[in-house]
Amino acid sequence: MTRPTRSLSRRTVLLGASAVCAAPWLSHAASAAKPVINVTLPTPGSAGSIWRAAVSLLPQAASLPFDINWIVADPGQMQVQLAAGALDVGVFGAVGLATLAEKRSDIVLFGPGLNNHGRIIVRADSPYSKPSDLVGKKIATQPRTTETYQAARVALSMIEIDINKDVEVIFGPPTANLALFDRGDVEAVIVVEPTATRAVGNGARELARIGDIWKQSSGLQGDPFLVGLAAKQPWLEANREHATALARLFADANAALRRDPKLFVKYAGEMGVRPNETAATELLSTRLADVYPSAWNAGVWAVIDRQIEVAVRLGILGTAPKRRLYDGITLGSA
Repeated sequence: MTRPTRSLSRRTVLLGASAVCAAPWLSHAASAAKPVINVTLPTPGSAGSIWRAAVSLLPQAASLPFDINWIVADPGQMQVQLAAGALDVGVFGAVGLATLAEKRSDIVLFGPGLNNHGRIIVRADSPYSKPSDLVGKKIATQPRTTETYQAARVALSMIEIDINKDVEVIFGPPTANLALFDRGDVEAVIVVEPTATRAVGNGARELARIGDIWKQSSGLQGDPFLVGLAAKQPWLEANREHATALARLFADANAALRRDPKLFVKYAGEMGVRPNETAATELLSTRLADVYPSAWNAGVWAVIDRQIEVAVRLGILGTAPKRRLYDGITLGSA
């Protein structure tokens, strides 16, 4: 007599059950294995310090094909990290990047970052009404190697002011410069946002905006470019789709900030504005929106090219770079 065949052994059932239970974990592991992109996050006190918060609010941030690892750094640290490979994506301005290109750097701009937001700040009771009134006076600004100083020098040259010759300049970090200003040791400071708004909230007066000077004097329609997203060429070529998605993410985040300037008030702390600076906090929503561009196209590149042209004429750059500083791939407006 033939015995009936057992349909499943106990061991088979247990193995099958284990496989079913493991399936969700395998799926989770697969989804968790997304590539990680190390992206710079400017330190509090910089306009870009709001980017992490702005990106987190976007619906598409939850379904990106990669994870973002934000690395906080000041401009000097960021440049070292990007050059050393500890950072995949940083930010650079035209003149700063052209200087590196002369040394055979392969870093390339590929997306929107920040428009020029340098402000010339004077005391409320000062007699000055226009930048030329500061000729022969003592002012403070950030070091010569910073995008803030280089962009200011380029823009002011277009209204016949050479801040290397026509004014007495003290170079230092923003906090030290503001201390000099508050003590009356300098007549004006050139600072960026949100530091400029903090000074205005504390009773100072904005004399001029470097970006406005550039736009009015250059005759170009594009926004006054300050910095854009930047990466090494080999990384960009190996990660083109991810790079474009990241550039679009920044464009969308910047567009969201422009549409809803109240976000600057909500995330004032992220930007380094202290809770007791209520006047400055209230001013943020009316002063910062135009700092955040969402386009990456021929209009932006024309501004970059013109900035290089003027920098060469001024002697800031020895020669124009032999290669294009930007990727030339249009992103458009968000």
